[in-house]
Amino acid sequence: MQTCCLRRDFAERRLWRGRLPGERRGDGPRAARTHHVSFRWPVLRRPPGCAMTQDDRPRHISVLGREAVAFLAPRAGGVYVDATFGAGGYSRTILGAPGTRVIAIDRDRTAIAEGFDLVDRSDGRLTLVEDRFSNLAQVCADQGVPQVDGVVMDVGVSSMQLDRAERGFSFRNDGPLDMRMGQDGPSAADVVASASETDLANVIYIFGEERHSRAVARAIVKARGEAPITTTRALADIVSRVVRSKPGEIHPATRTFQALRIFVNEELDELQTALTASERVLKPGGRLVVVSFHSLEDRIVKNFIGARSKSGGGSRHLPVAAQAAPSFMSLTKRPVVADEAEIAANPRARSAKLRAAERTDAPAHAEDAAFGWPILANVMRGGRS
Repeated sequence: MQTCCLRRDFAERRLWRGRLPGERRGDGPRAARTHHVSFRWPVLRRPPGCAMTQDDRPRHISVLGREAVAFLAPRAGGVYVDATFGAGGYSRTILGAPGTRVIAIDRDRTAIAEGFDLVDRSDGRLTLVEDRFSNLAQVCADQGVPQVDGVVMDVGVSSMQLDRAERGFSFRNDGPLDMRMGQDGPSAADVVASASETDLANVIYIFGEERHSRAVARAIVKARGEAPITTTRALADIVSRVVRSKPGEIHPATRTFQALRIFVNEELDELQTALTASERVLKPGGRLVVVSFHSLEDRIVKNFIGARSKSGGGSRHLPVAAQAAPSFMSLTKRPVVADEAEIAANPRARSAKLRAAERTDAPAHAEDAAFGWPILANVMRGGRS
């Protein structure tokens, strides 16, 4: 069967932001860690008049996509941040509103490269930025847009990342034990090789909610003393020897892999910081929409919106005058979940929860206290997690 041929060419692209090789998050001032360069990427283009084939269509489906954009309510001429670009599902829908502009962020360079075709078809209304979504306030400032009309984010790993064995996110296909969404920082293999047994147990328990975390950590430390653990299958086999599951239950390694992925990518740190950044960049009346996929993420979003939607007078510890005015108005009393039809079409939607809020004209609240979970940099240098 003859399929549409794709013509590969190299085009000068708009913007790249990130750290130089060897630099870590937190090294030096922000200005020293941000670099603006022009670079050339291989881009896939379809010849004019050539229809999109099944292989060309994006494999990733935006979970609760229709509901997310409905809550975002894009209006003509508005500027919106797609904080987790992925396959561009949200961006594509937002751009359907006349005159909208989208600033899309993704730390995954593959997602950025695969989004260039959408940039070409957006008539200059879509800007792709390679960065962490926790930096969205700085990204907007760099684009000359200090305030925006909406921020939408789909938190966690994408189907595209899970499906590619070479990315090392899944134990279902053997691949290198990587799990990094971006190109920088320690990999899951580095964590497994270097972290102490205590730190491993804490990471697996806190981020994976694995009740056998100590046994898993012991097994990992014993196995790495015999041979390096460098593949997803090797780690899954180690975990499966100490965590048992009954027929119909999730794979024994599921929670350990989730924990390492969240930890390696600092996903909870990123989410908490991104929510605070959204509060600073949203105009009064601007919308924040977040889709999360497990209880740890949803709890952070719920607590953030709840704390910033409260009016004064409810605390016995602070006088009314000392309490900040609500900076958000919650739009979702309970999280929005996928219906049966979407779950049947996309099983990943089963655990998704959507929460949304609208920015008021009150000043942004003070930043939240330090994170209460293990920190990647501390664990990797052998300090207290």
